[in-house]
Amino acid sequence: MLVHSKAGRWASWAAFGVLFLPLFALPLLVVVAASFATHWSGALPSGPTTEHYASAVRGESLQALVTSLVTAVVASLLALTVGTWAALAADALGRRGRRLLDALFMLPVAVPSVVVGLAVLVAFSRPPLLLNGTGTIVVLAHTILVTAFAHQSVSAAIRRLDPAYEQAAASLGARPSYVLWRVRLPLLLPSLNAAAGLCFALSMGELSATMMLYPPDWVPLPVRIFTATDRGSLFGGSAVAVVLMATTLLVLLAVSRVRTRASYR
Repeated sequence: MLVHSKAGRWASWAAFGVLFLPLFALPLLVVVAASFATHWSGALPSGPTTEHYASAVRGESLQALVTSLVTAVVASLLALTVGTWAALAADALGRRGRRLLDALFMLPVAVPSVVVGLAVLVAFSRPPLLLNGTGTIVVLAHTILVTAFAHQSVSAAIRRLDPAYEQAAASLGARPSYVLWRVRLPLLLPSLNAAAGLCFALSMGELSATMMLYPPDWVPLPVRIFTATDRGSLFGGSAVAVVLMATTLLVLLAVSRVRTRASYR
């Protein structure tokens, strides 16, 4: 839409194809093709089968998918709650306080996630908060890793809000709590939905910190994919990876529909 000439549009589409296909689409297509194969000794896979998907949606793989969904949903809700509260609190602070709070929340994503996993493991392996060996420590690590994205998304939305709405409500005698629940949060709802979707997607794909923390009875799906490919089961691992991608996309599409309806309102 920003390119008006026909030649420019064709050049833009060509550049998009050259960059998108080999860097993004082709690797995903290779994973999808491998998930239906039993052999791959030539340029294309051979021995098409659906047995890998039959194994990917039952037994330990299905349990790992449920574990990932529970972890991602709980971590996203916690991150959204903490991140939104921090963003609202930072908005009331001065510039220095806001910068300090932003830096504090961005710290977990400024270091490798394996460092966050190690920090959580060391911090919660002794009383009074002994969480090592439980699924709670995995949820906690995911929450720490994704809260920064919720905080940044909501903070940016707060800065874009028109203060006239809040001022009008306050001038009519509305209490601060009423302004928060009936004015600010409804206006922030599309951004909250977007932040929730981002946190969910990041949690569903998190591996590095999870590998250091997960107990035998709380194995998320990325760990299942890693262990399958590490044992040489590339085709089975590809099928599980496709299930992970499809599940994440379906949830993101559902969140997108909620965000779209909220924006129309």
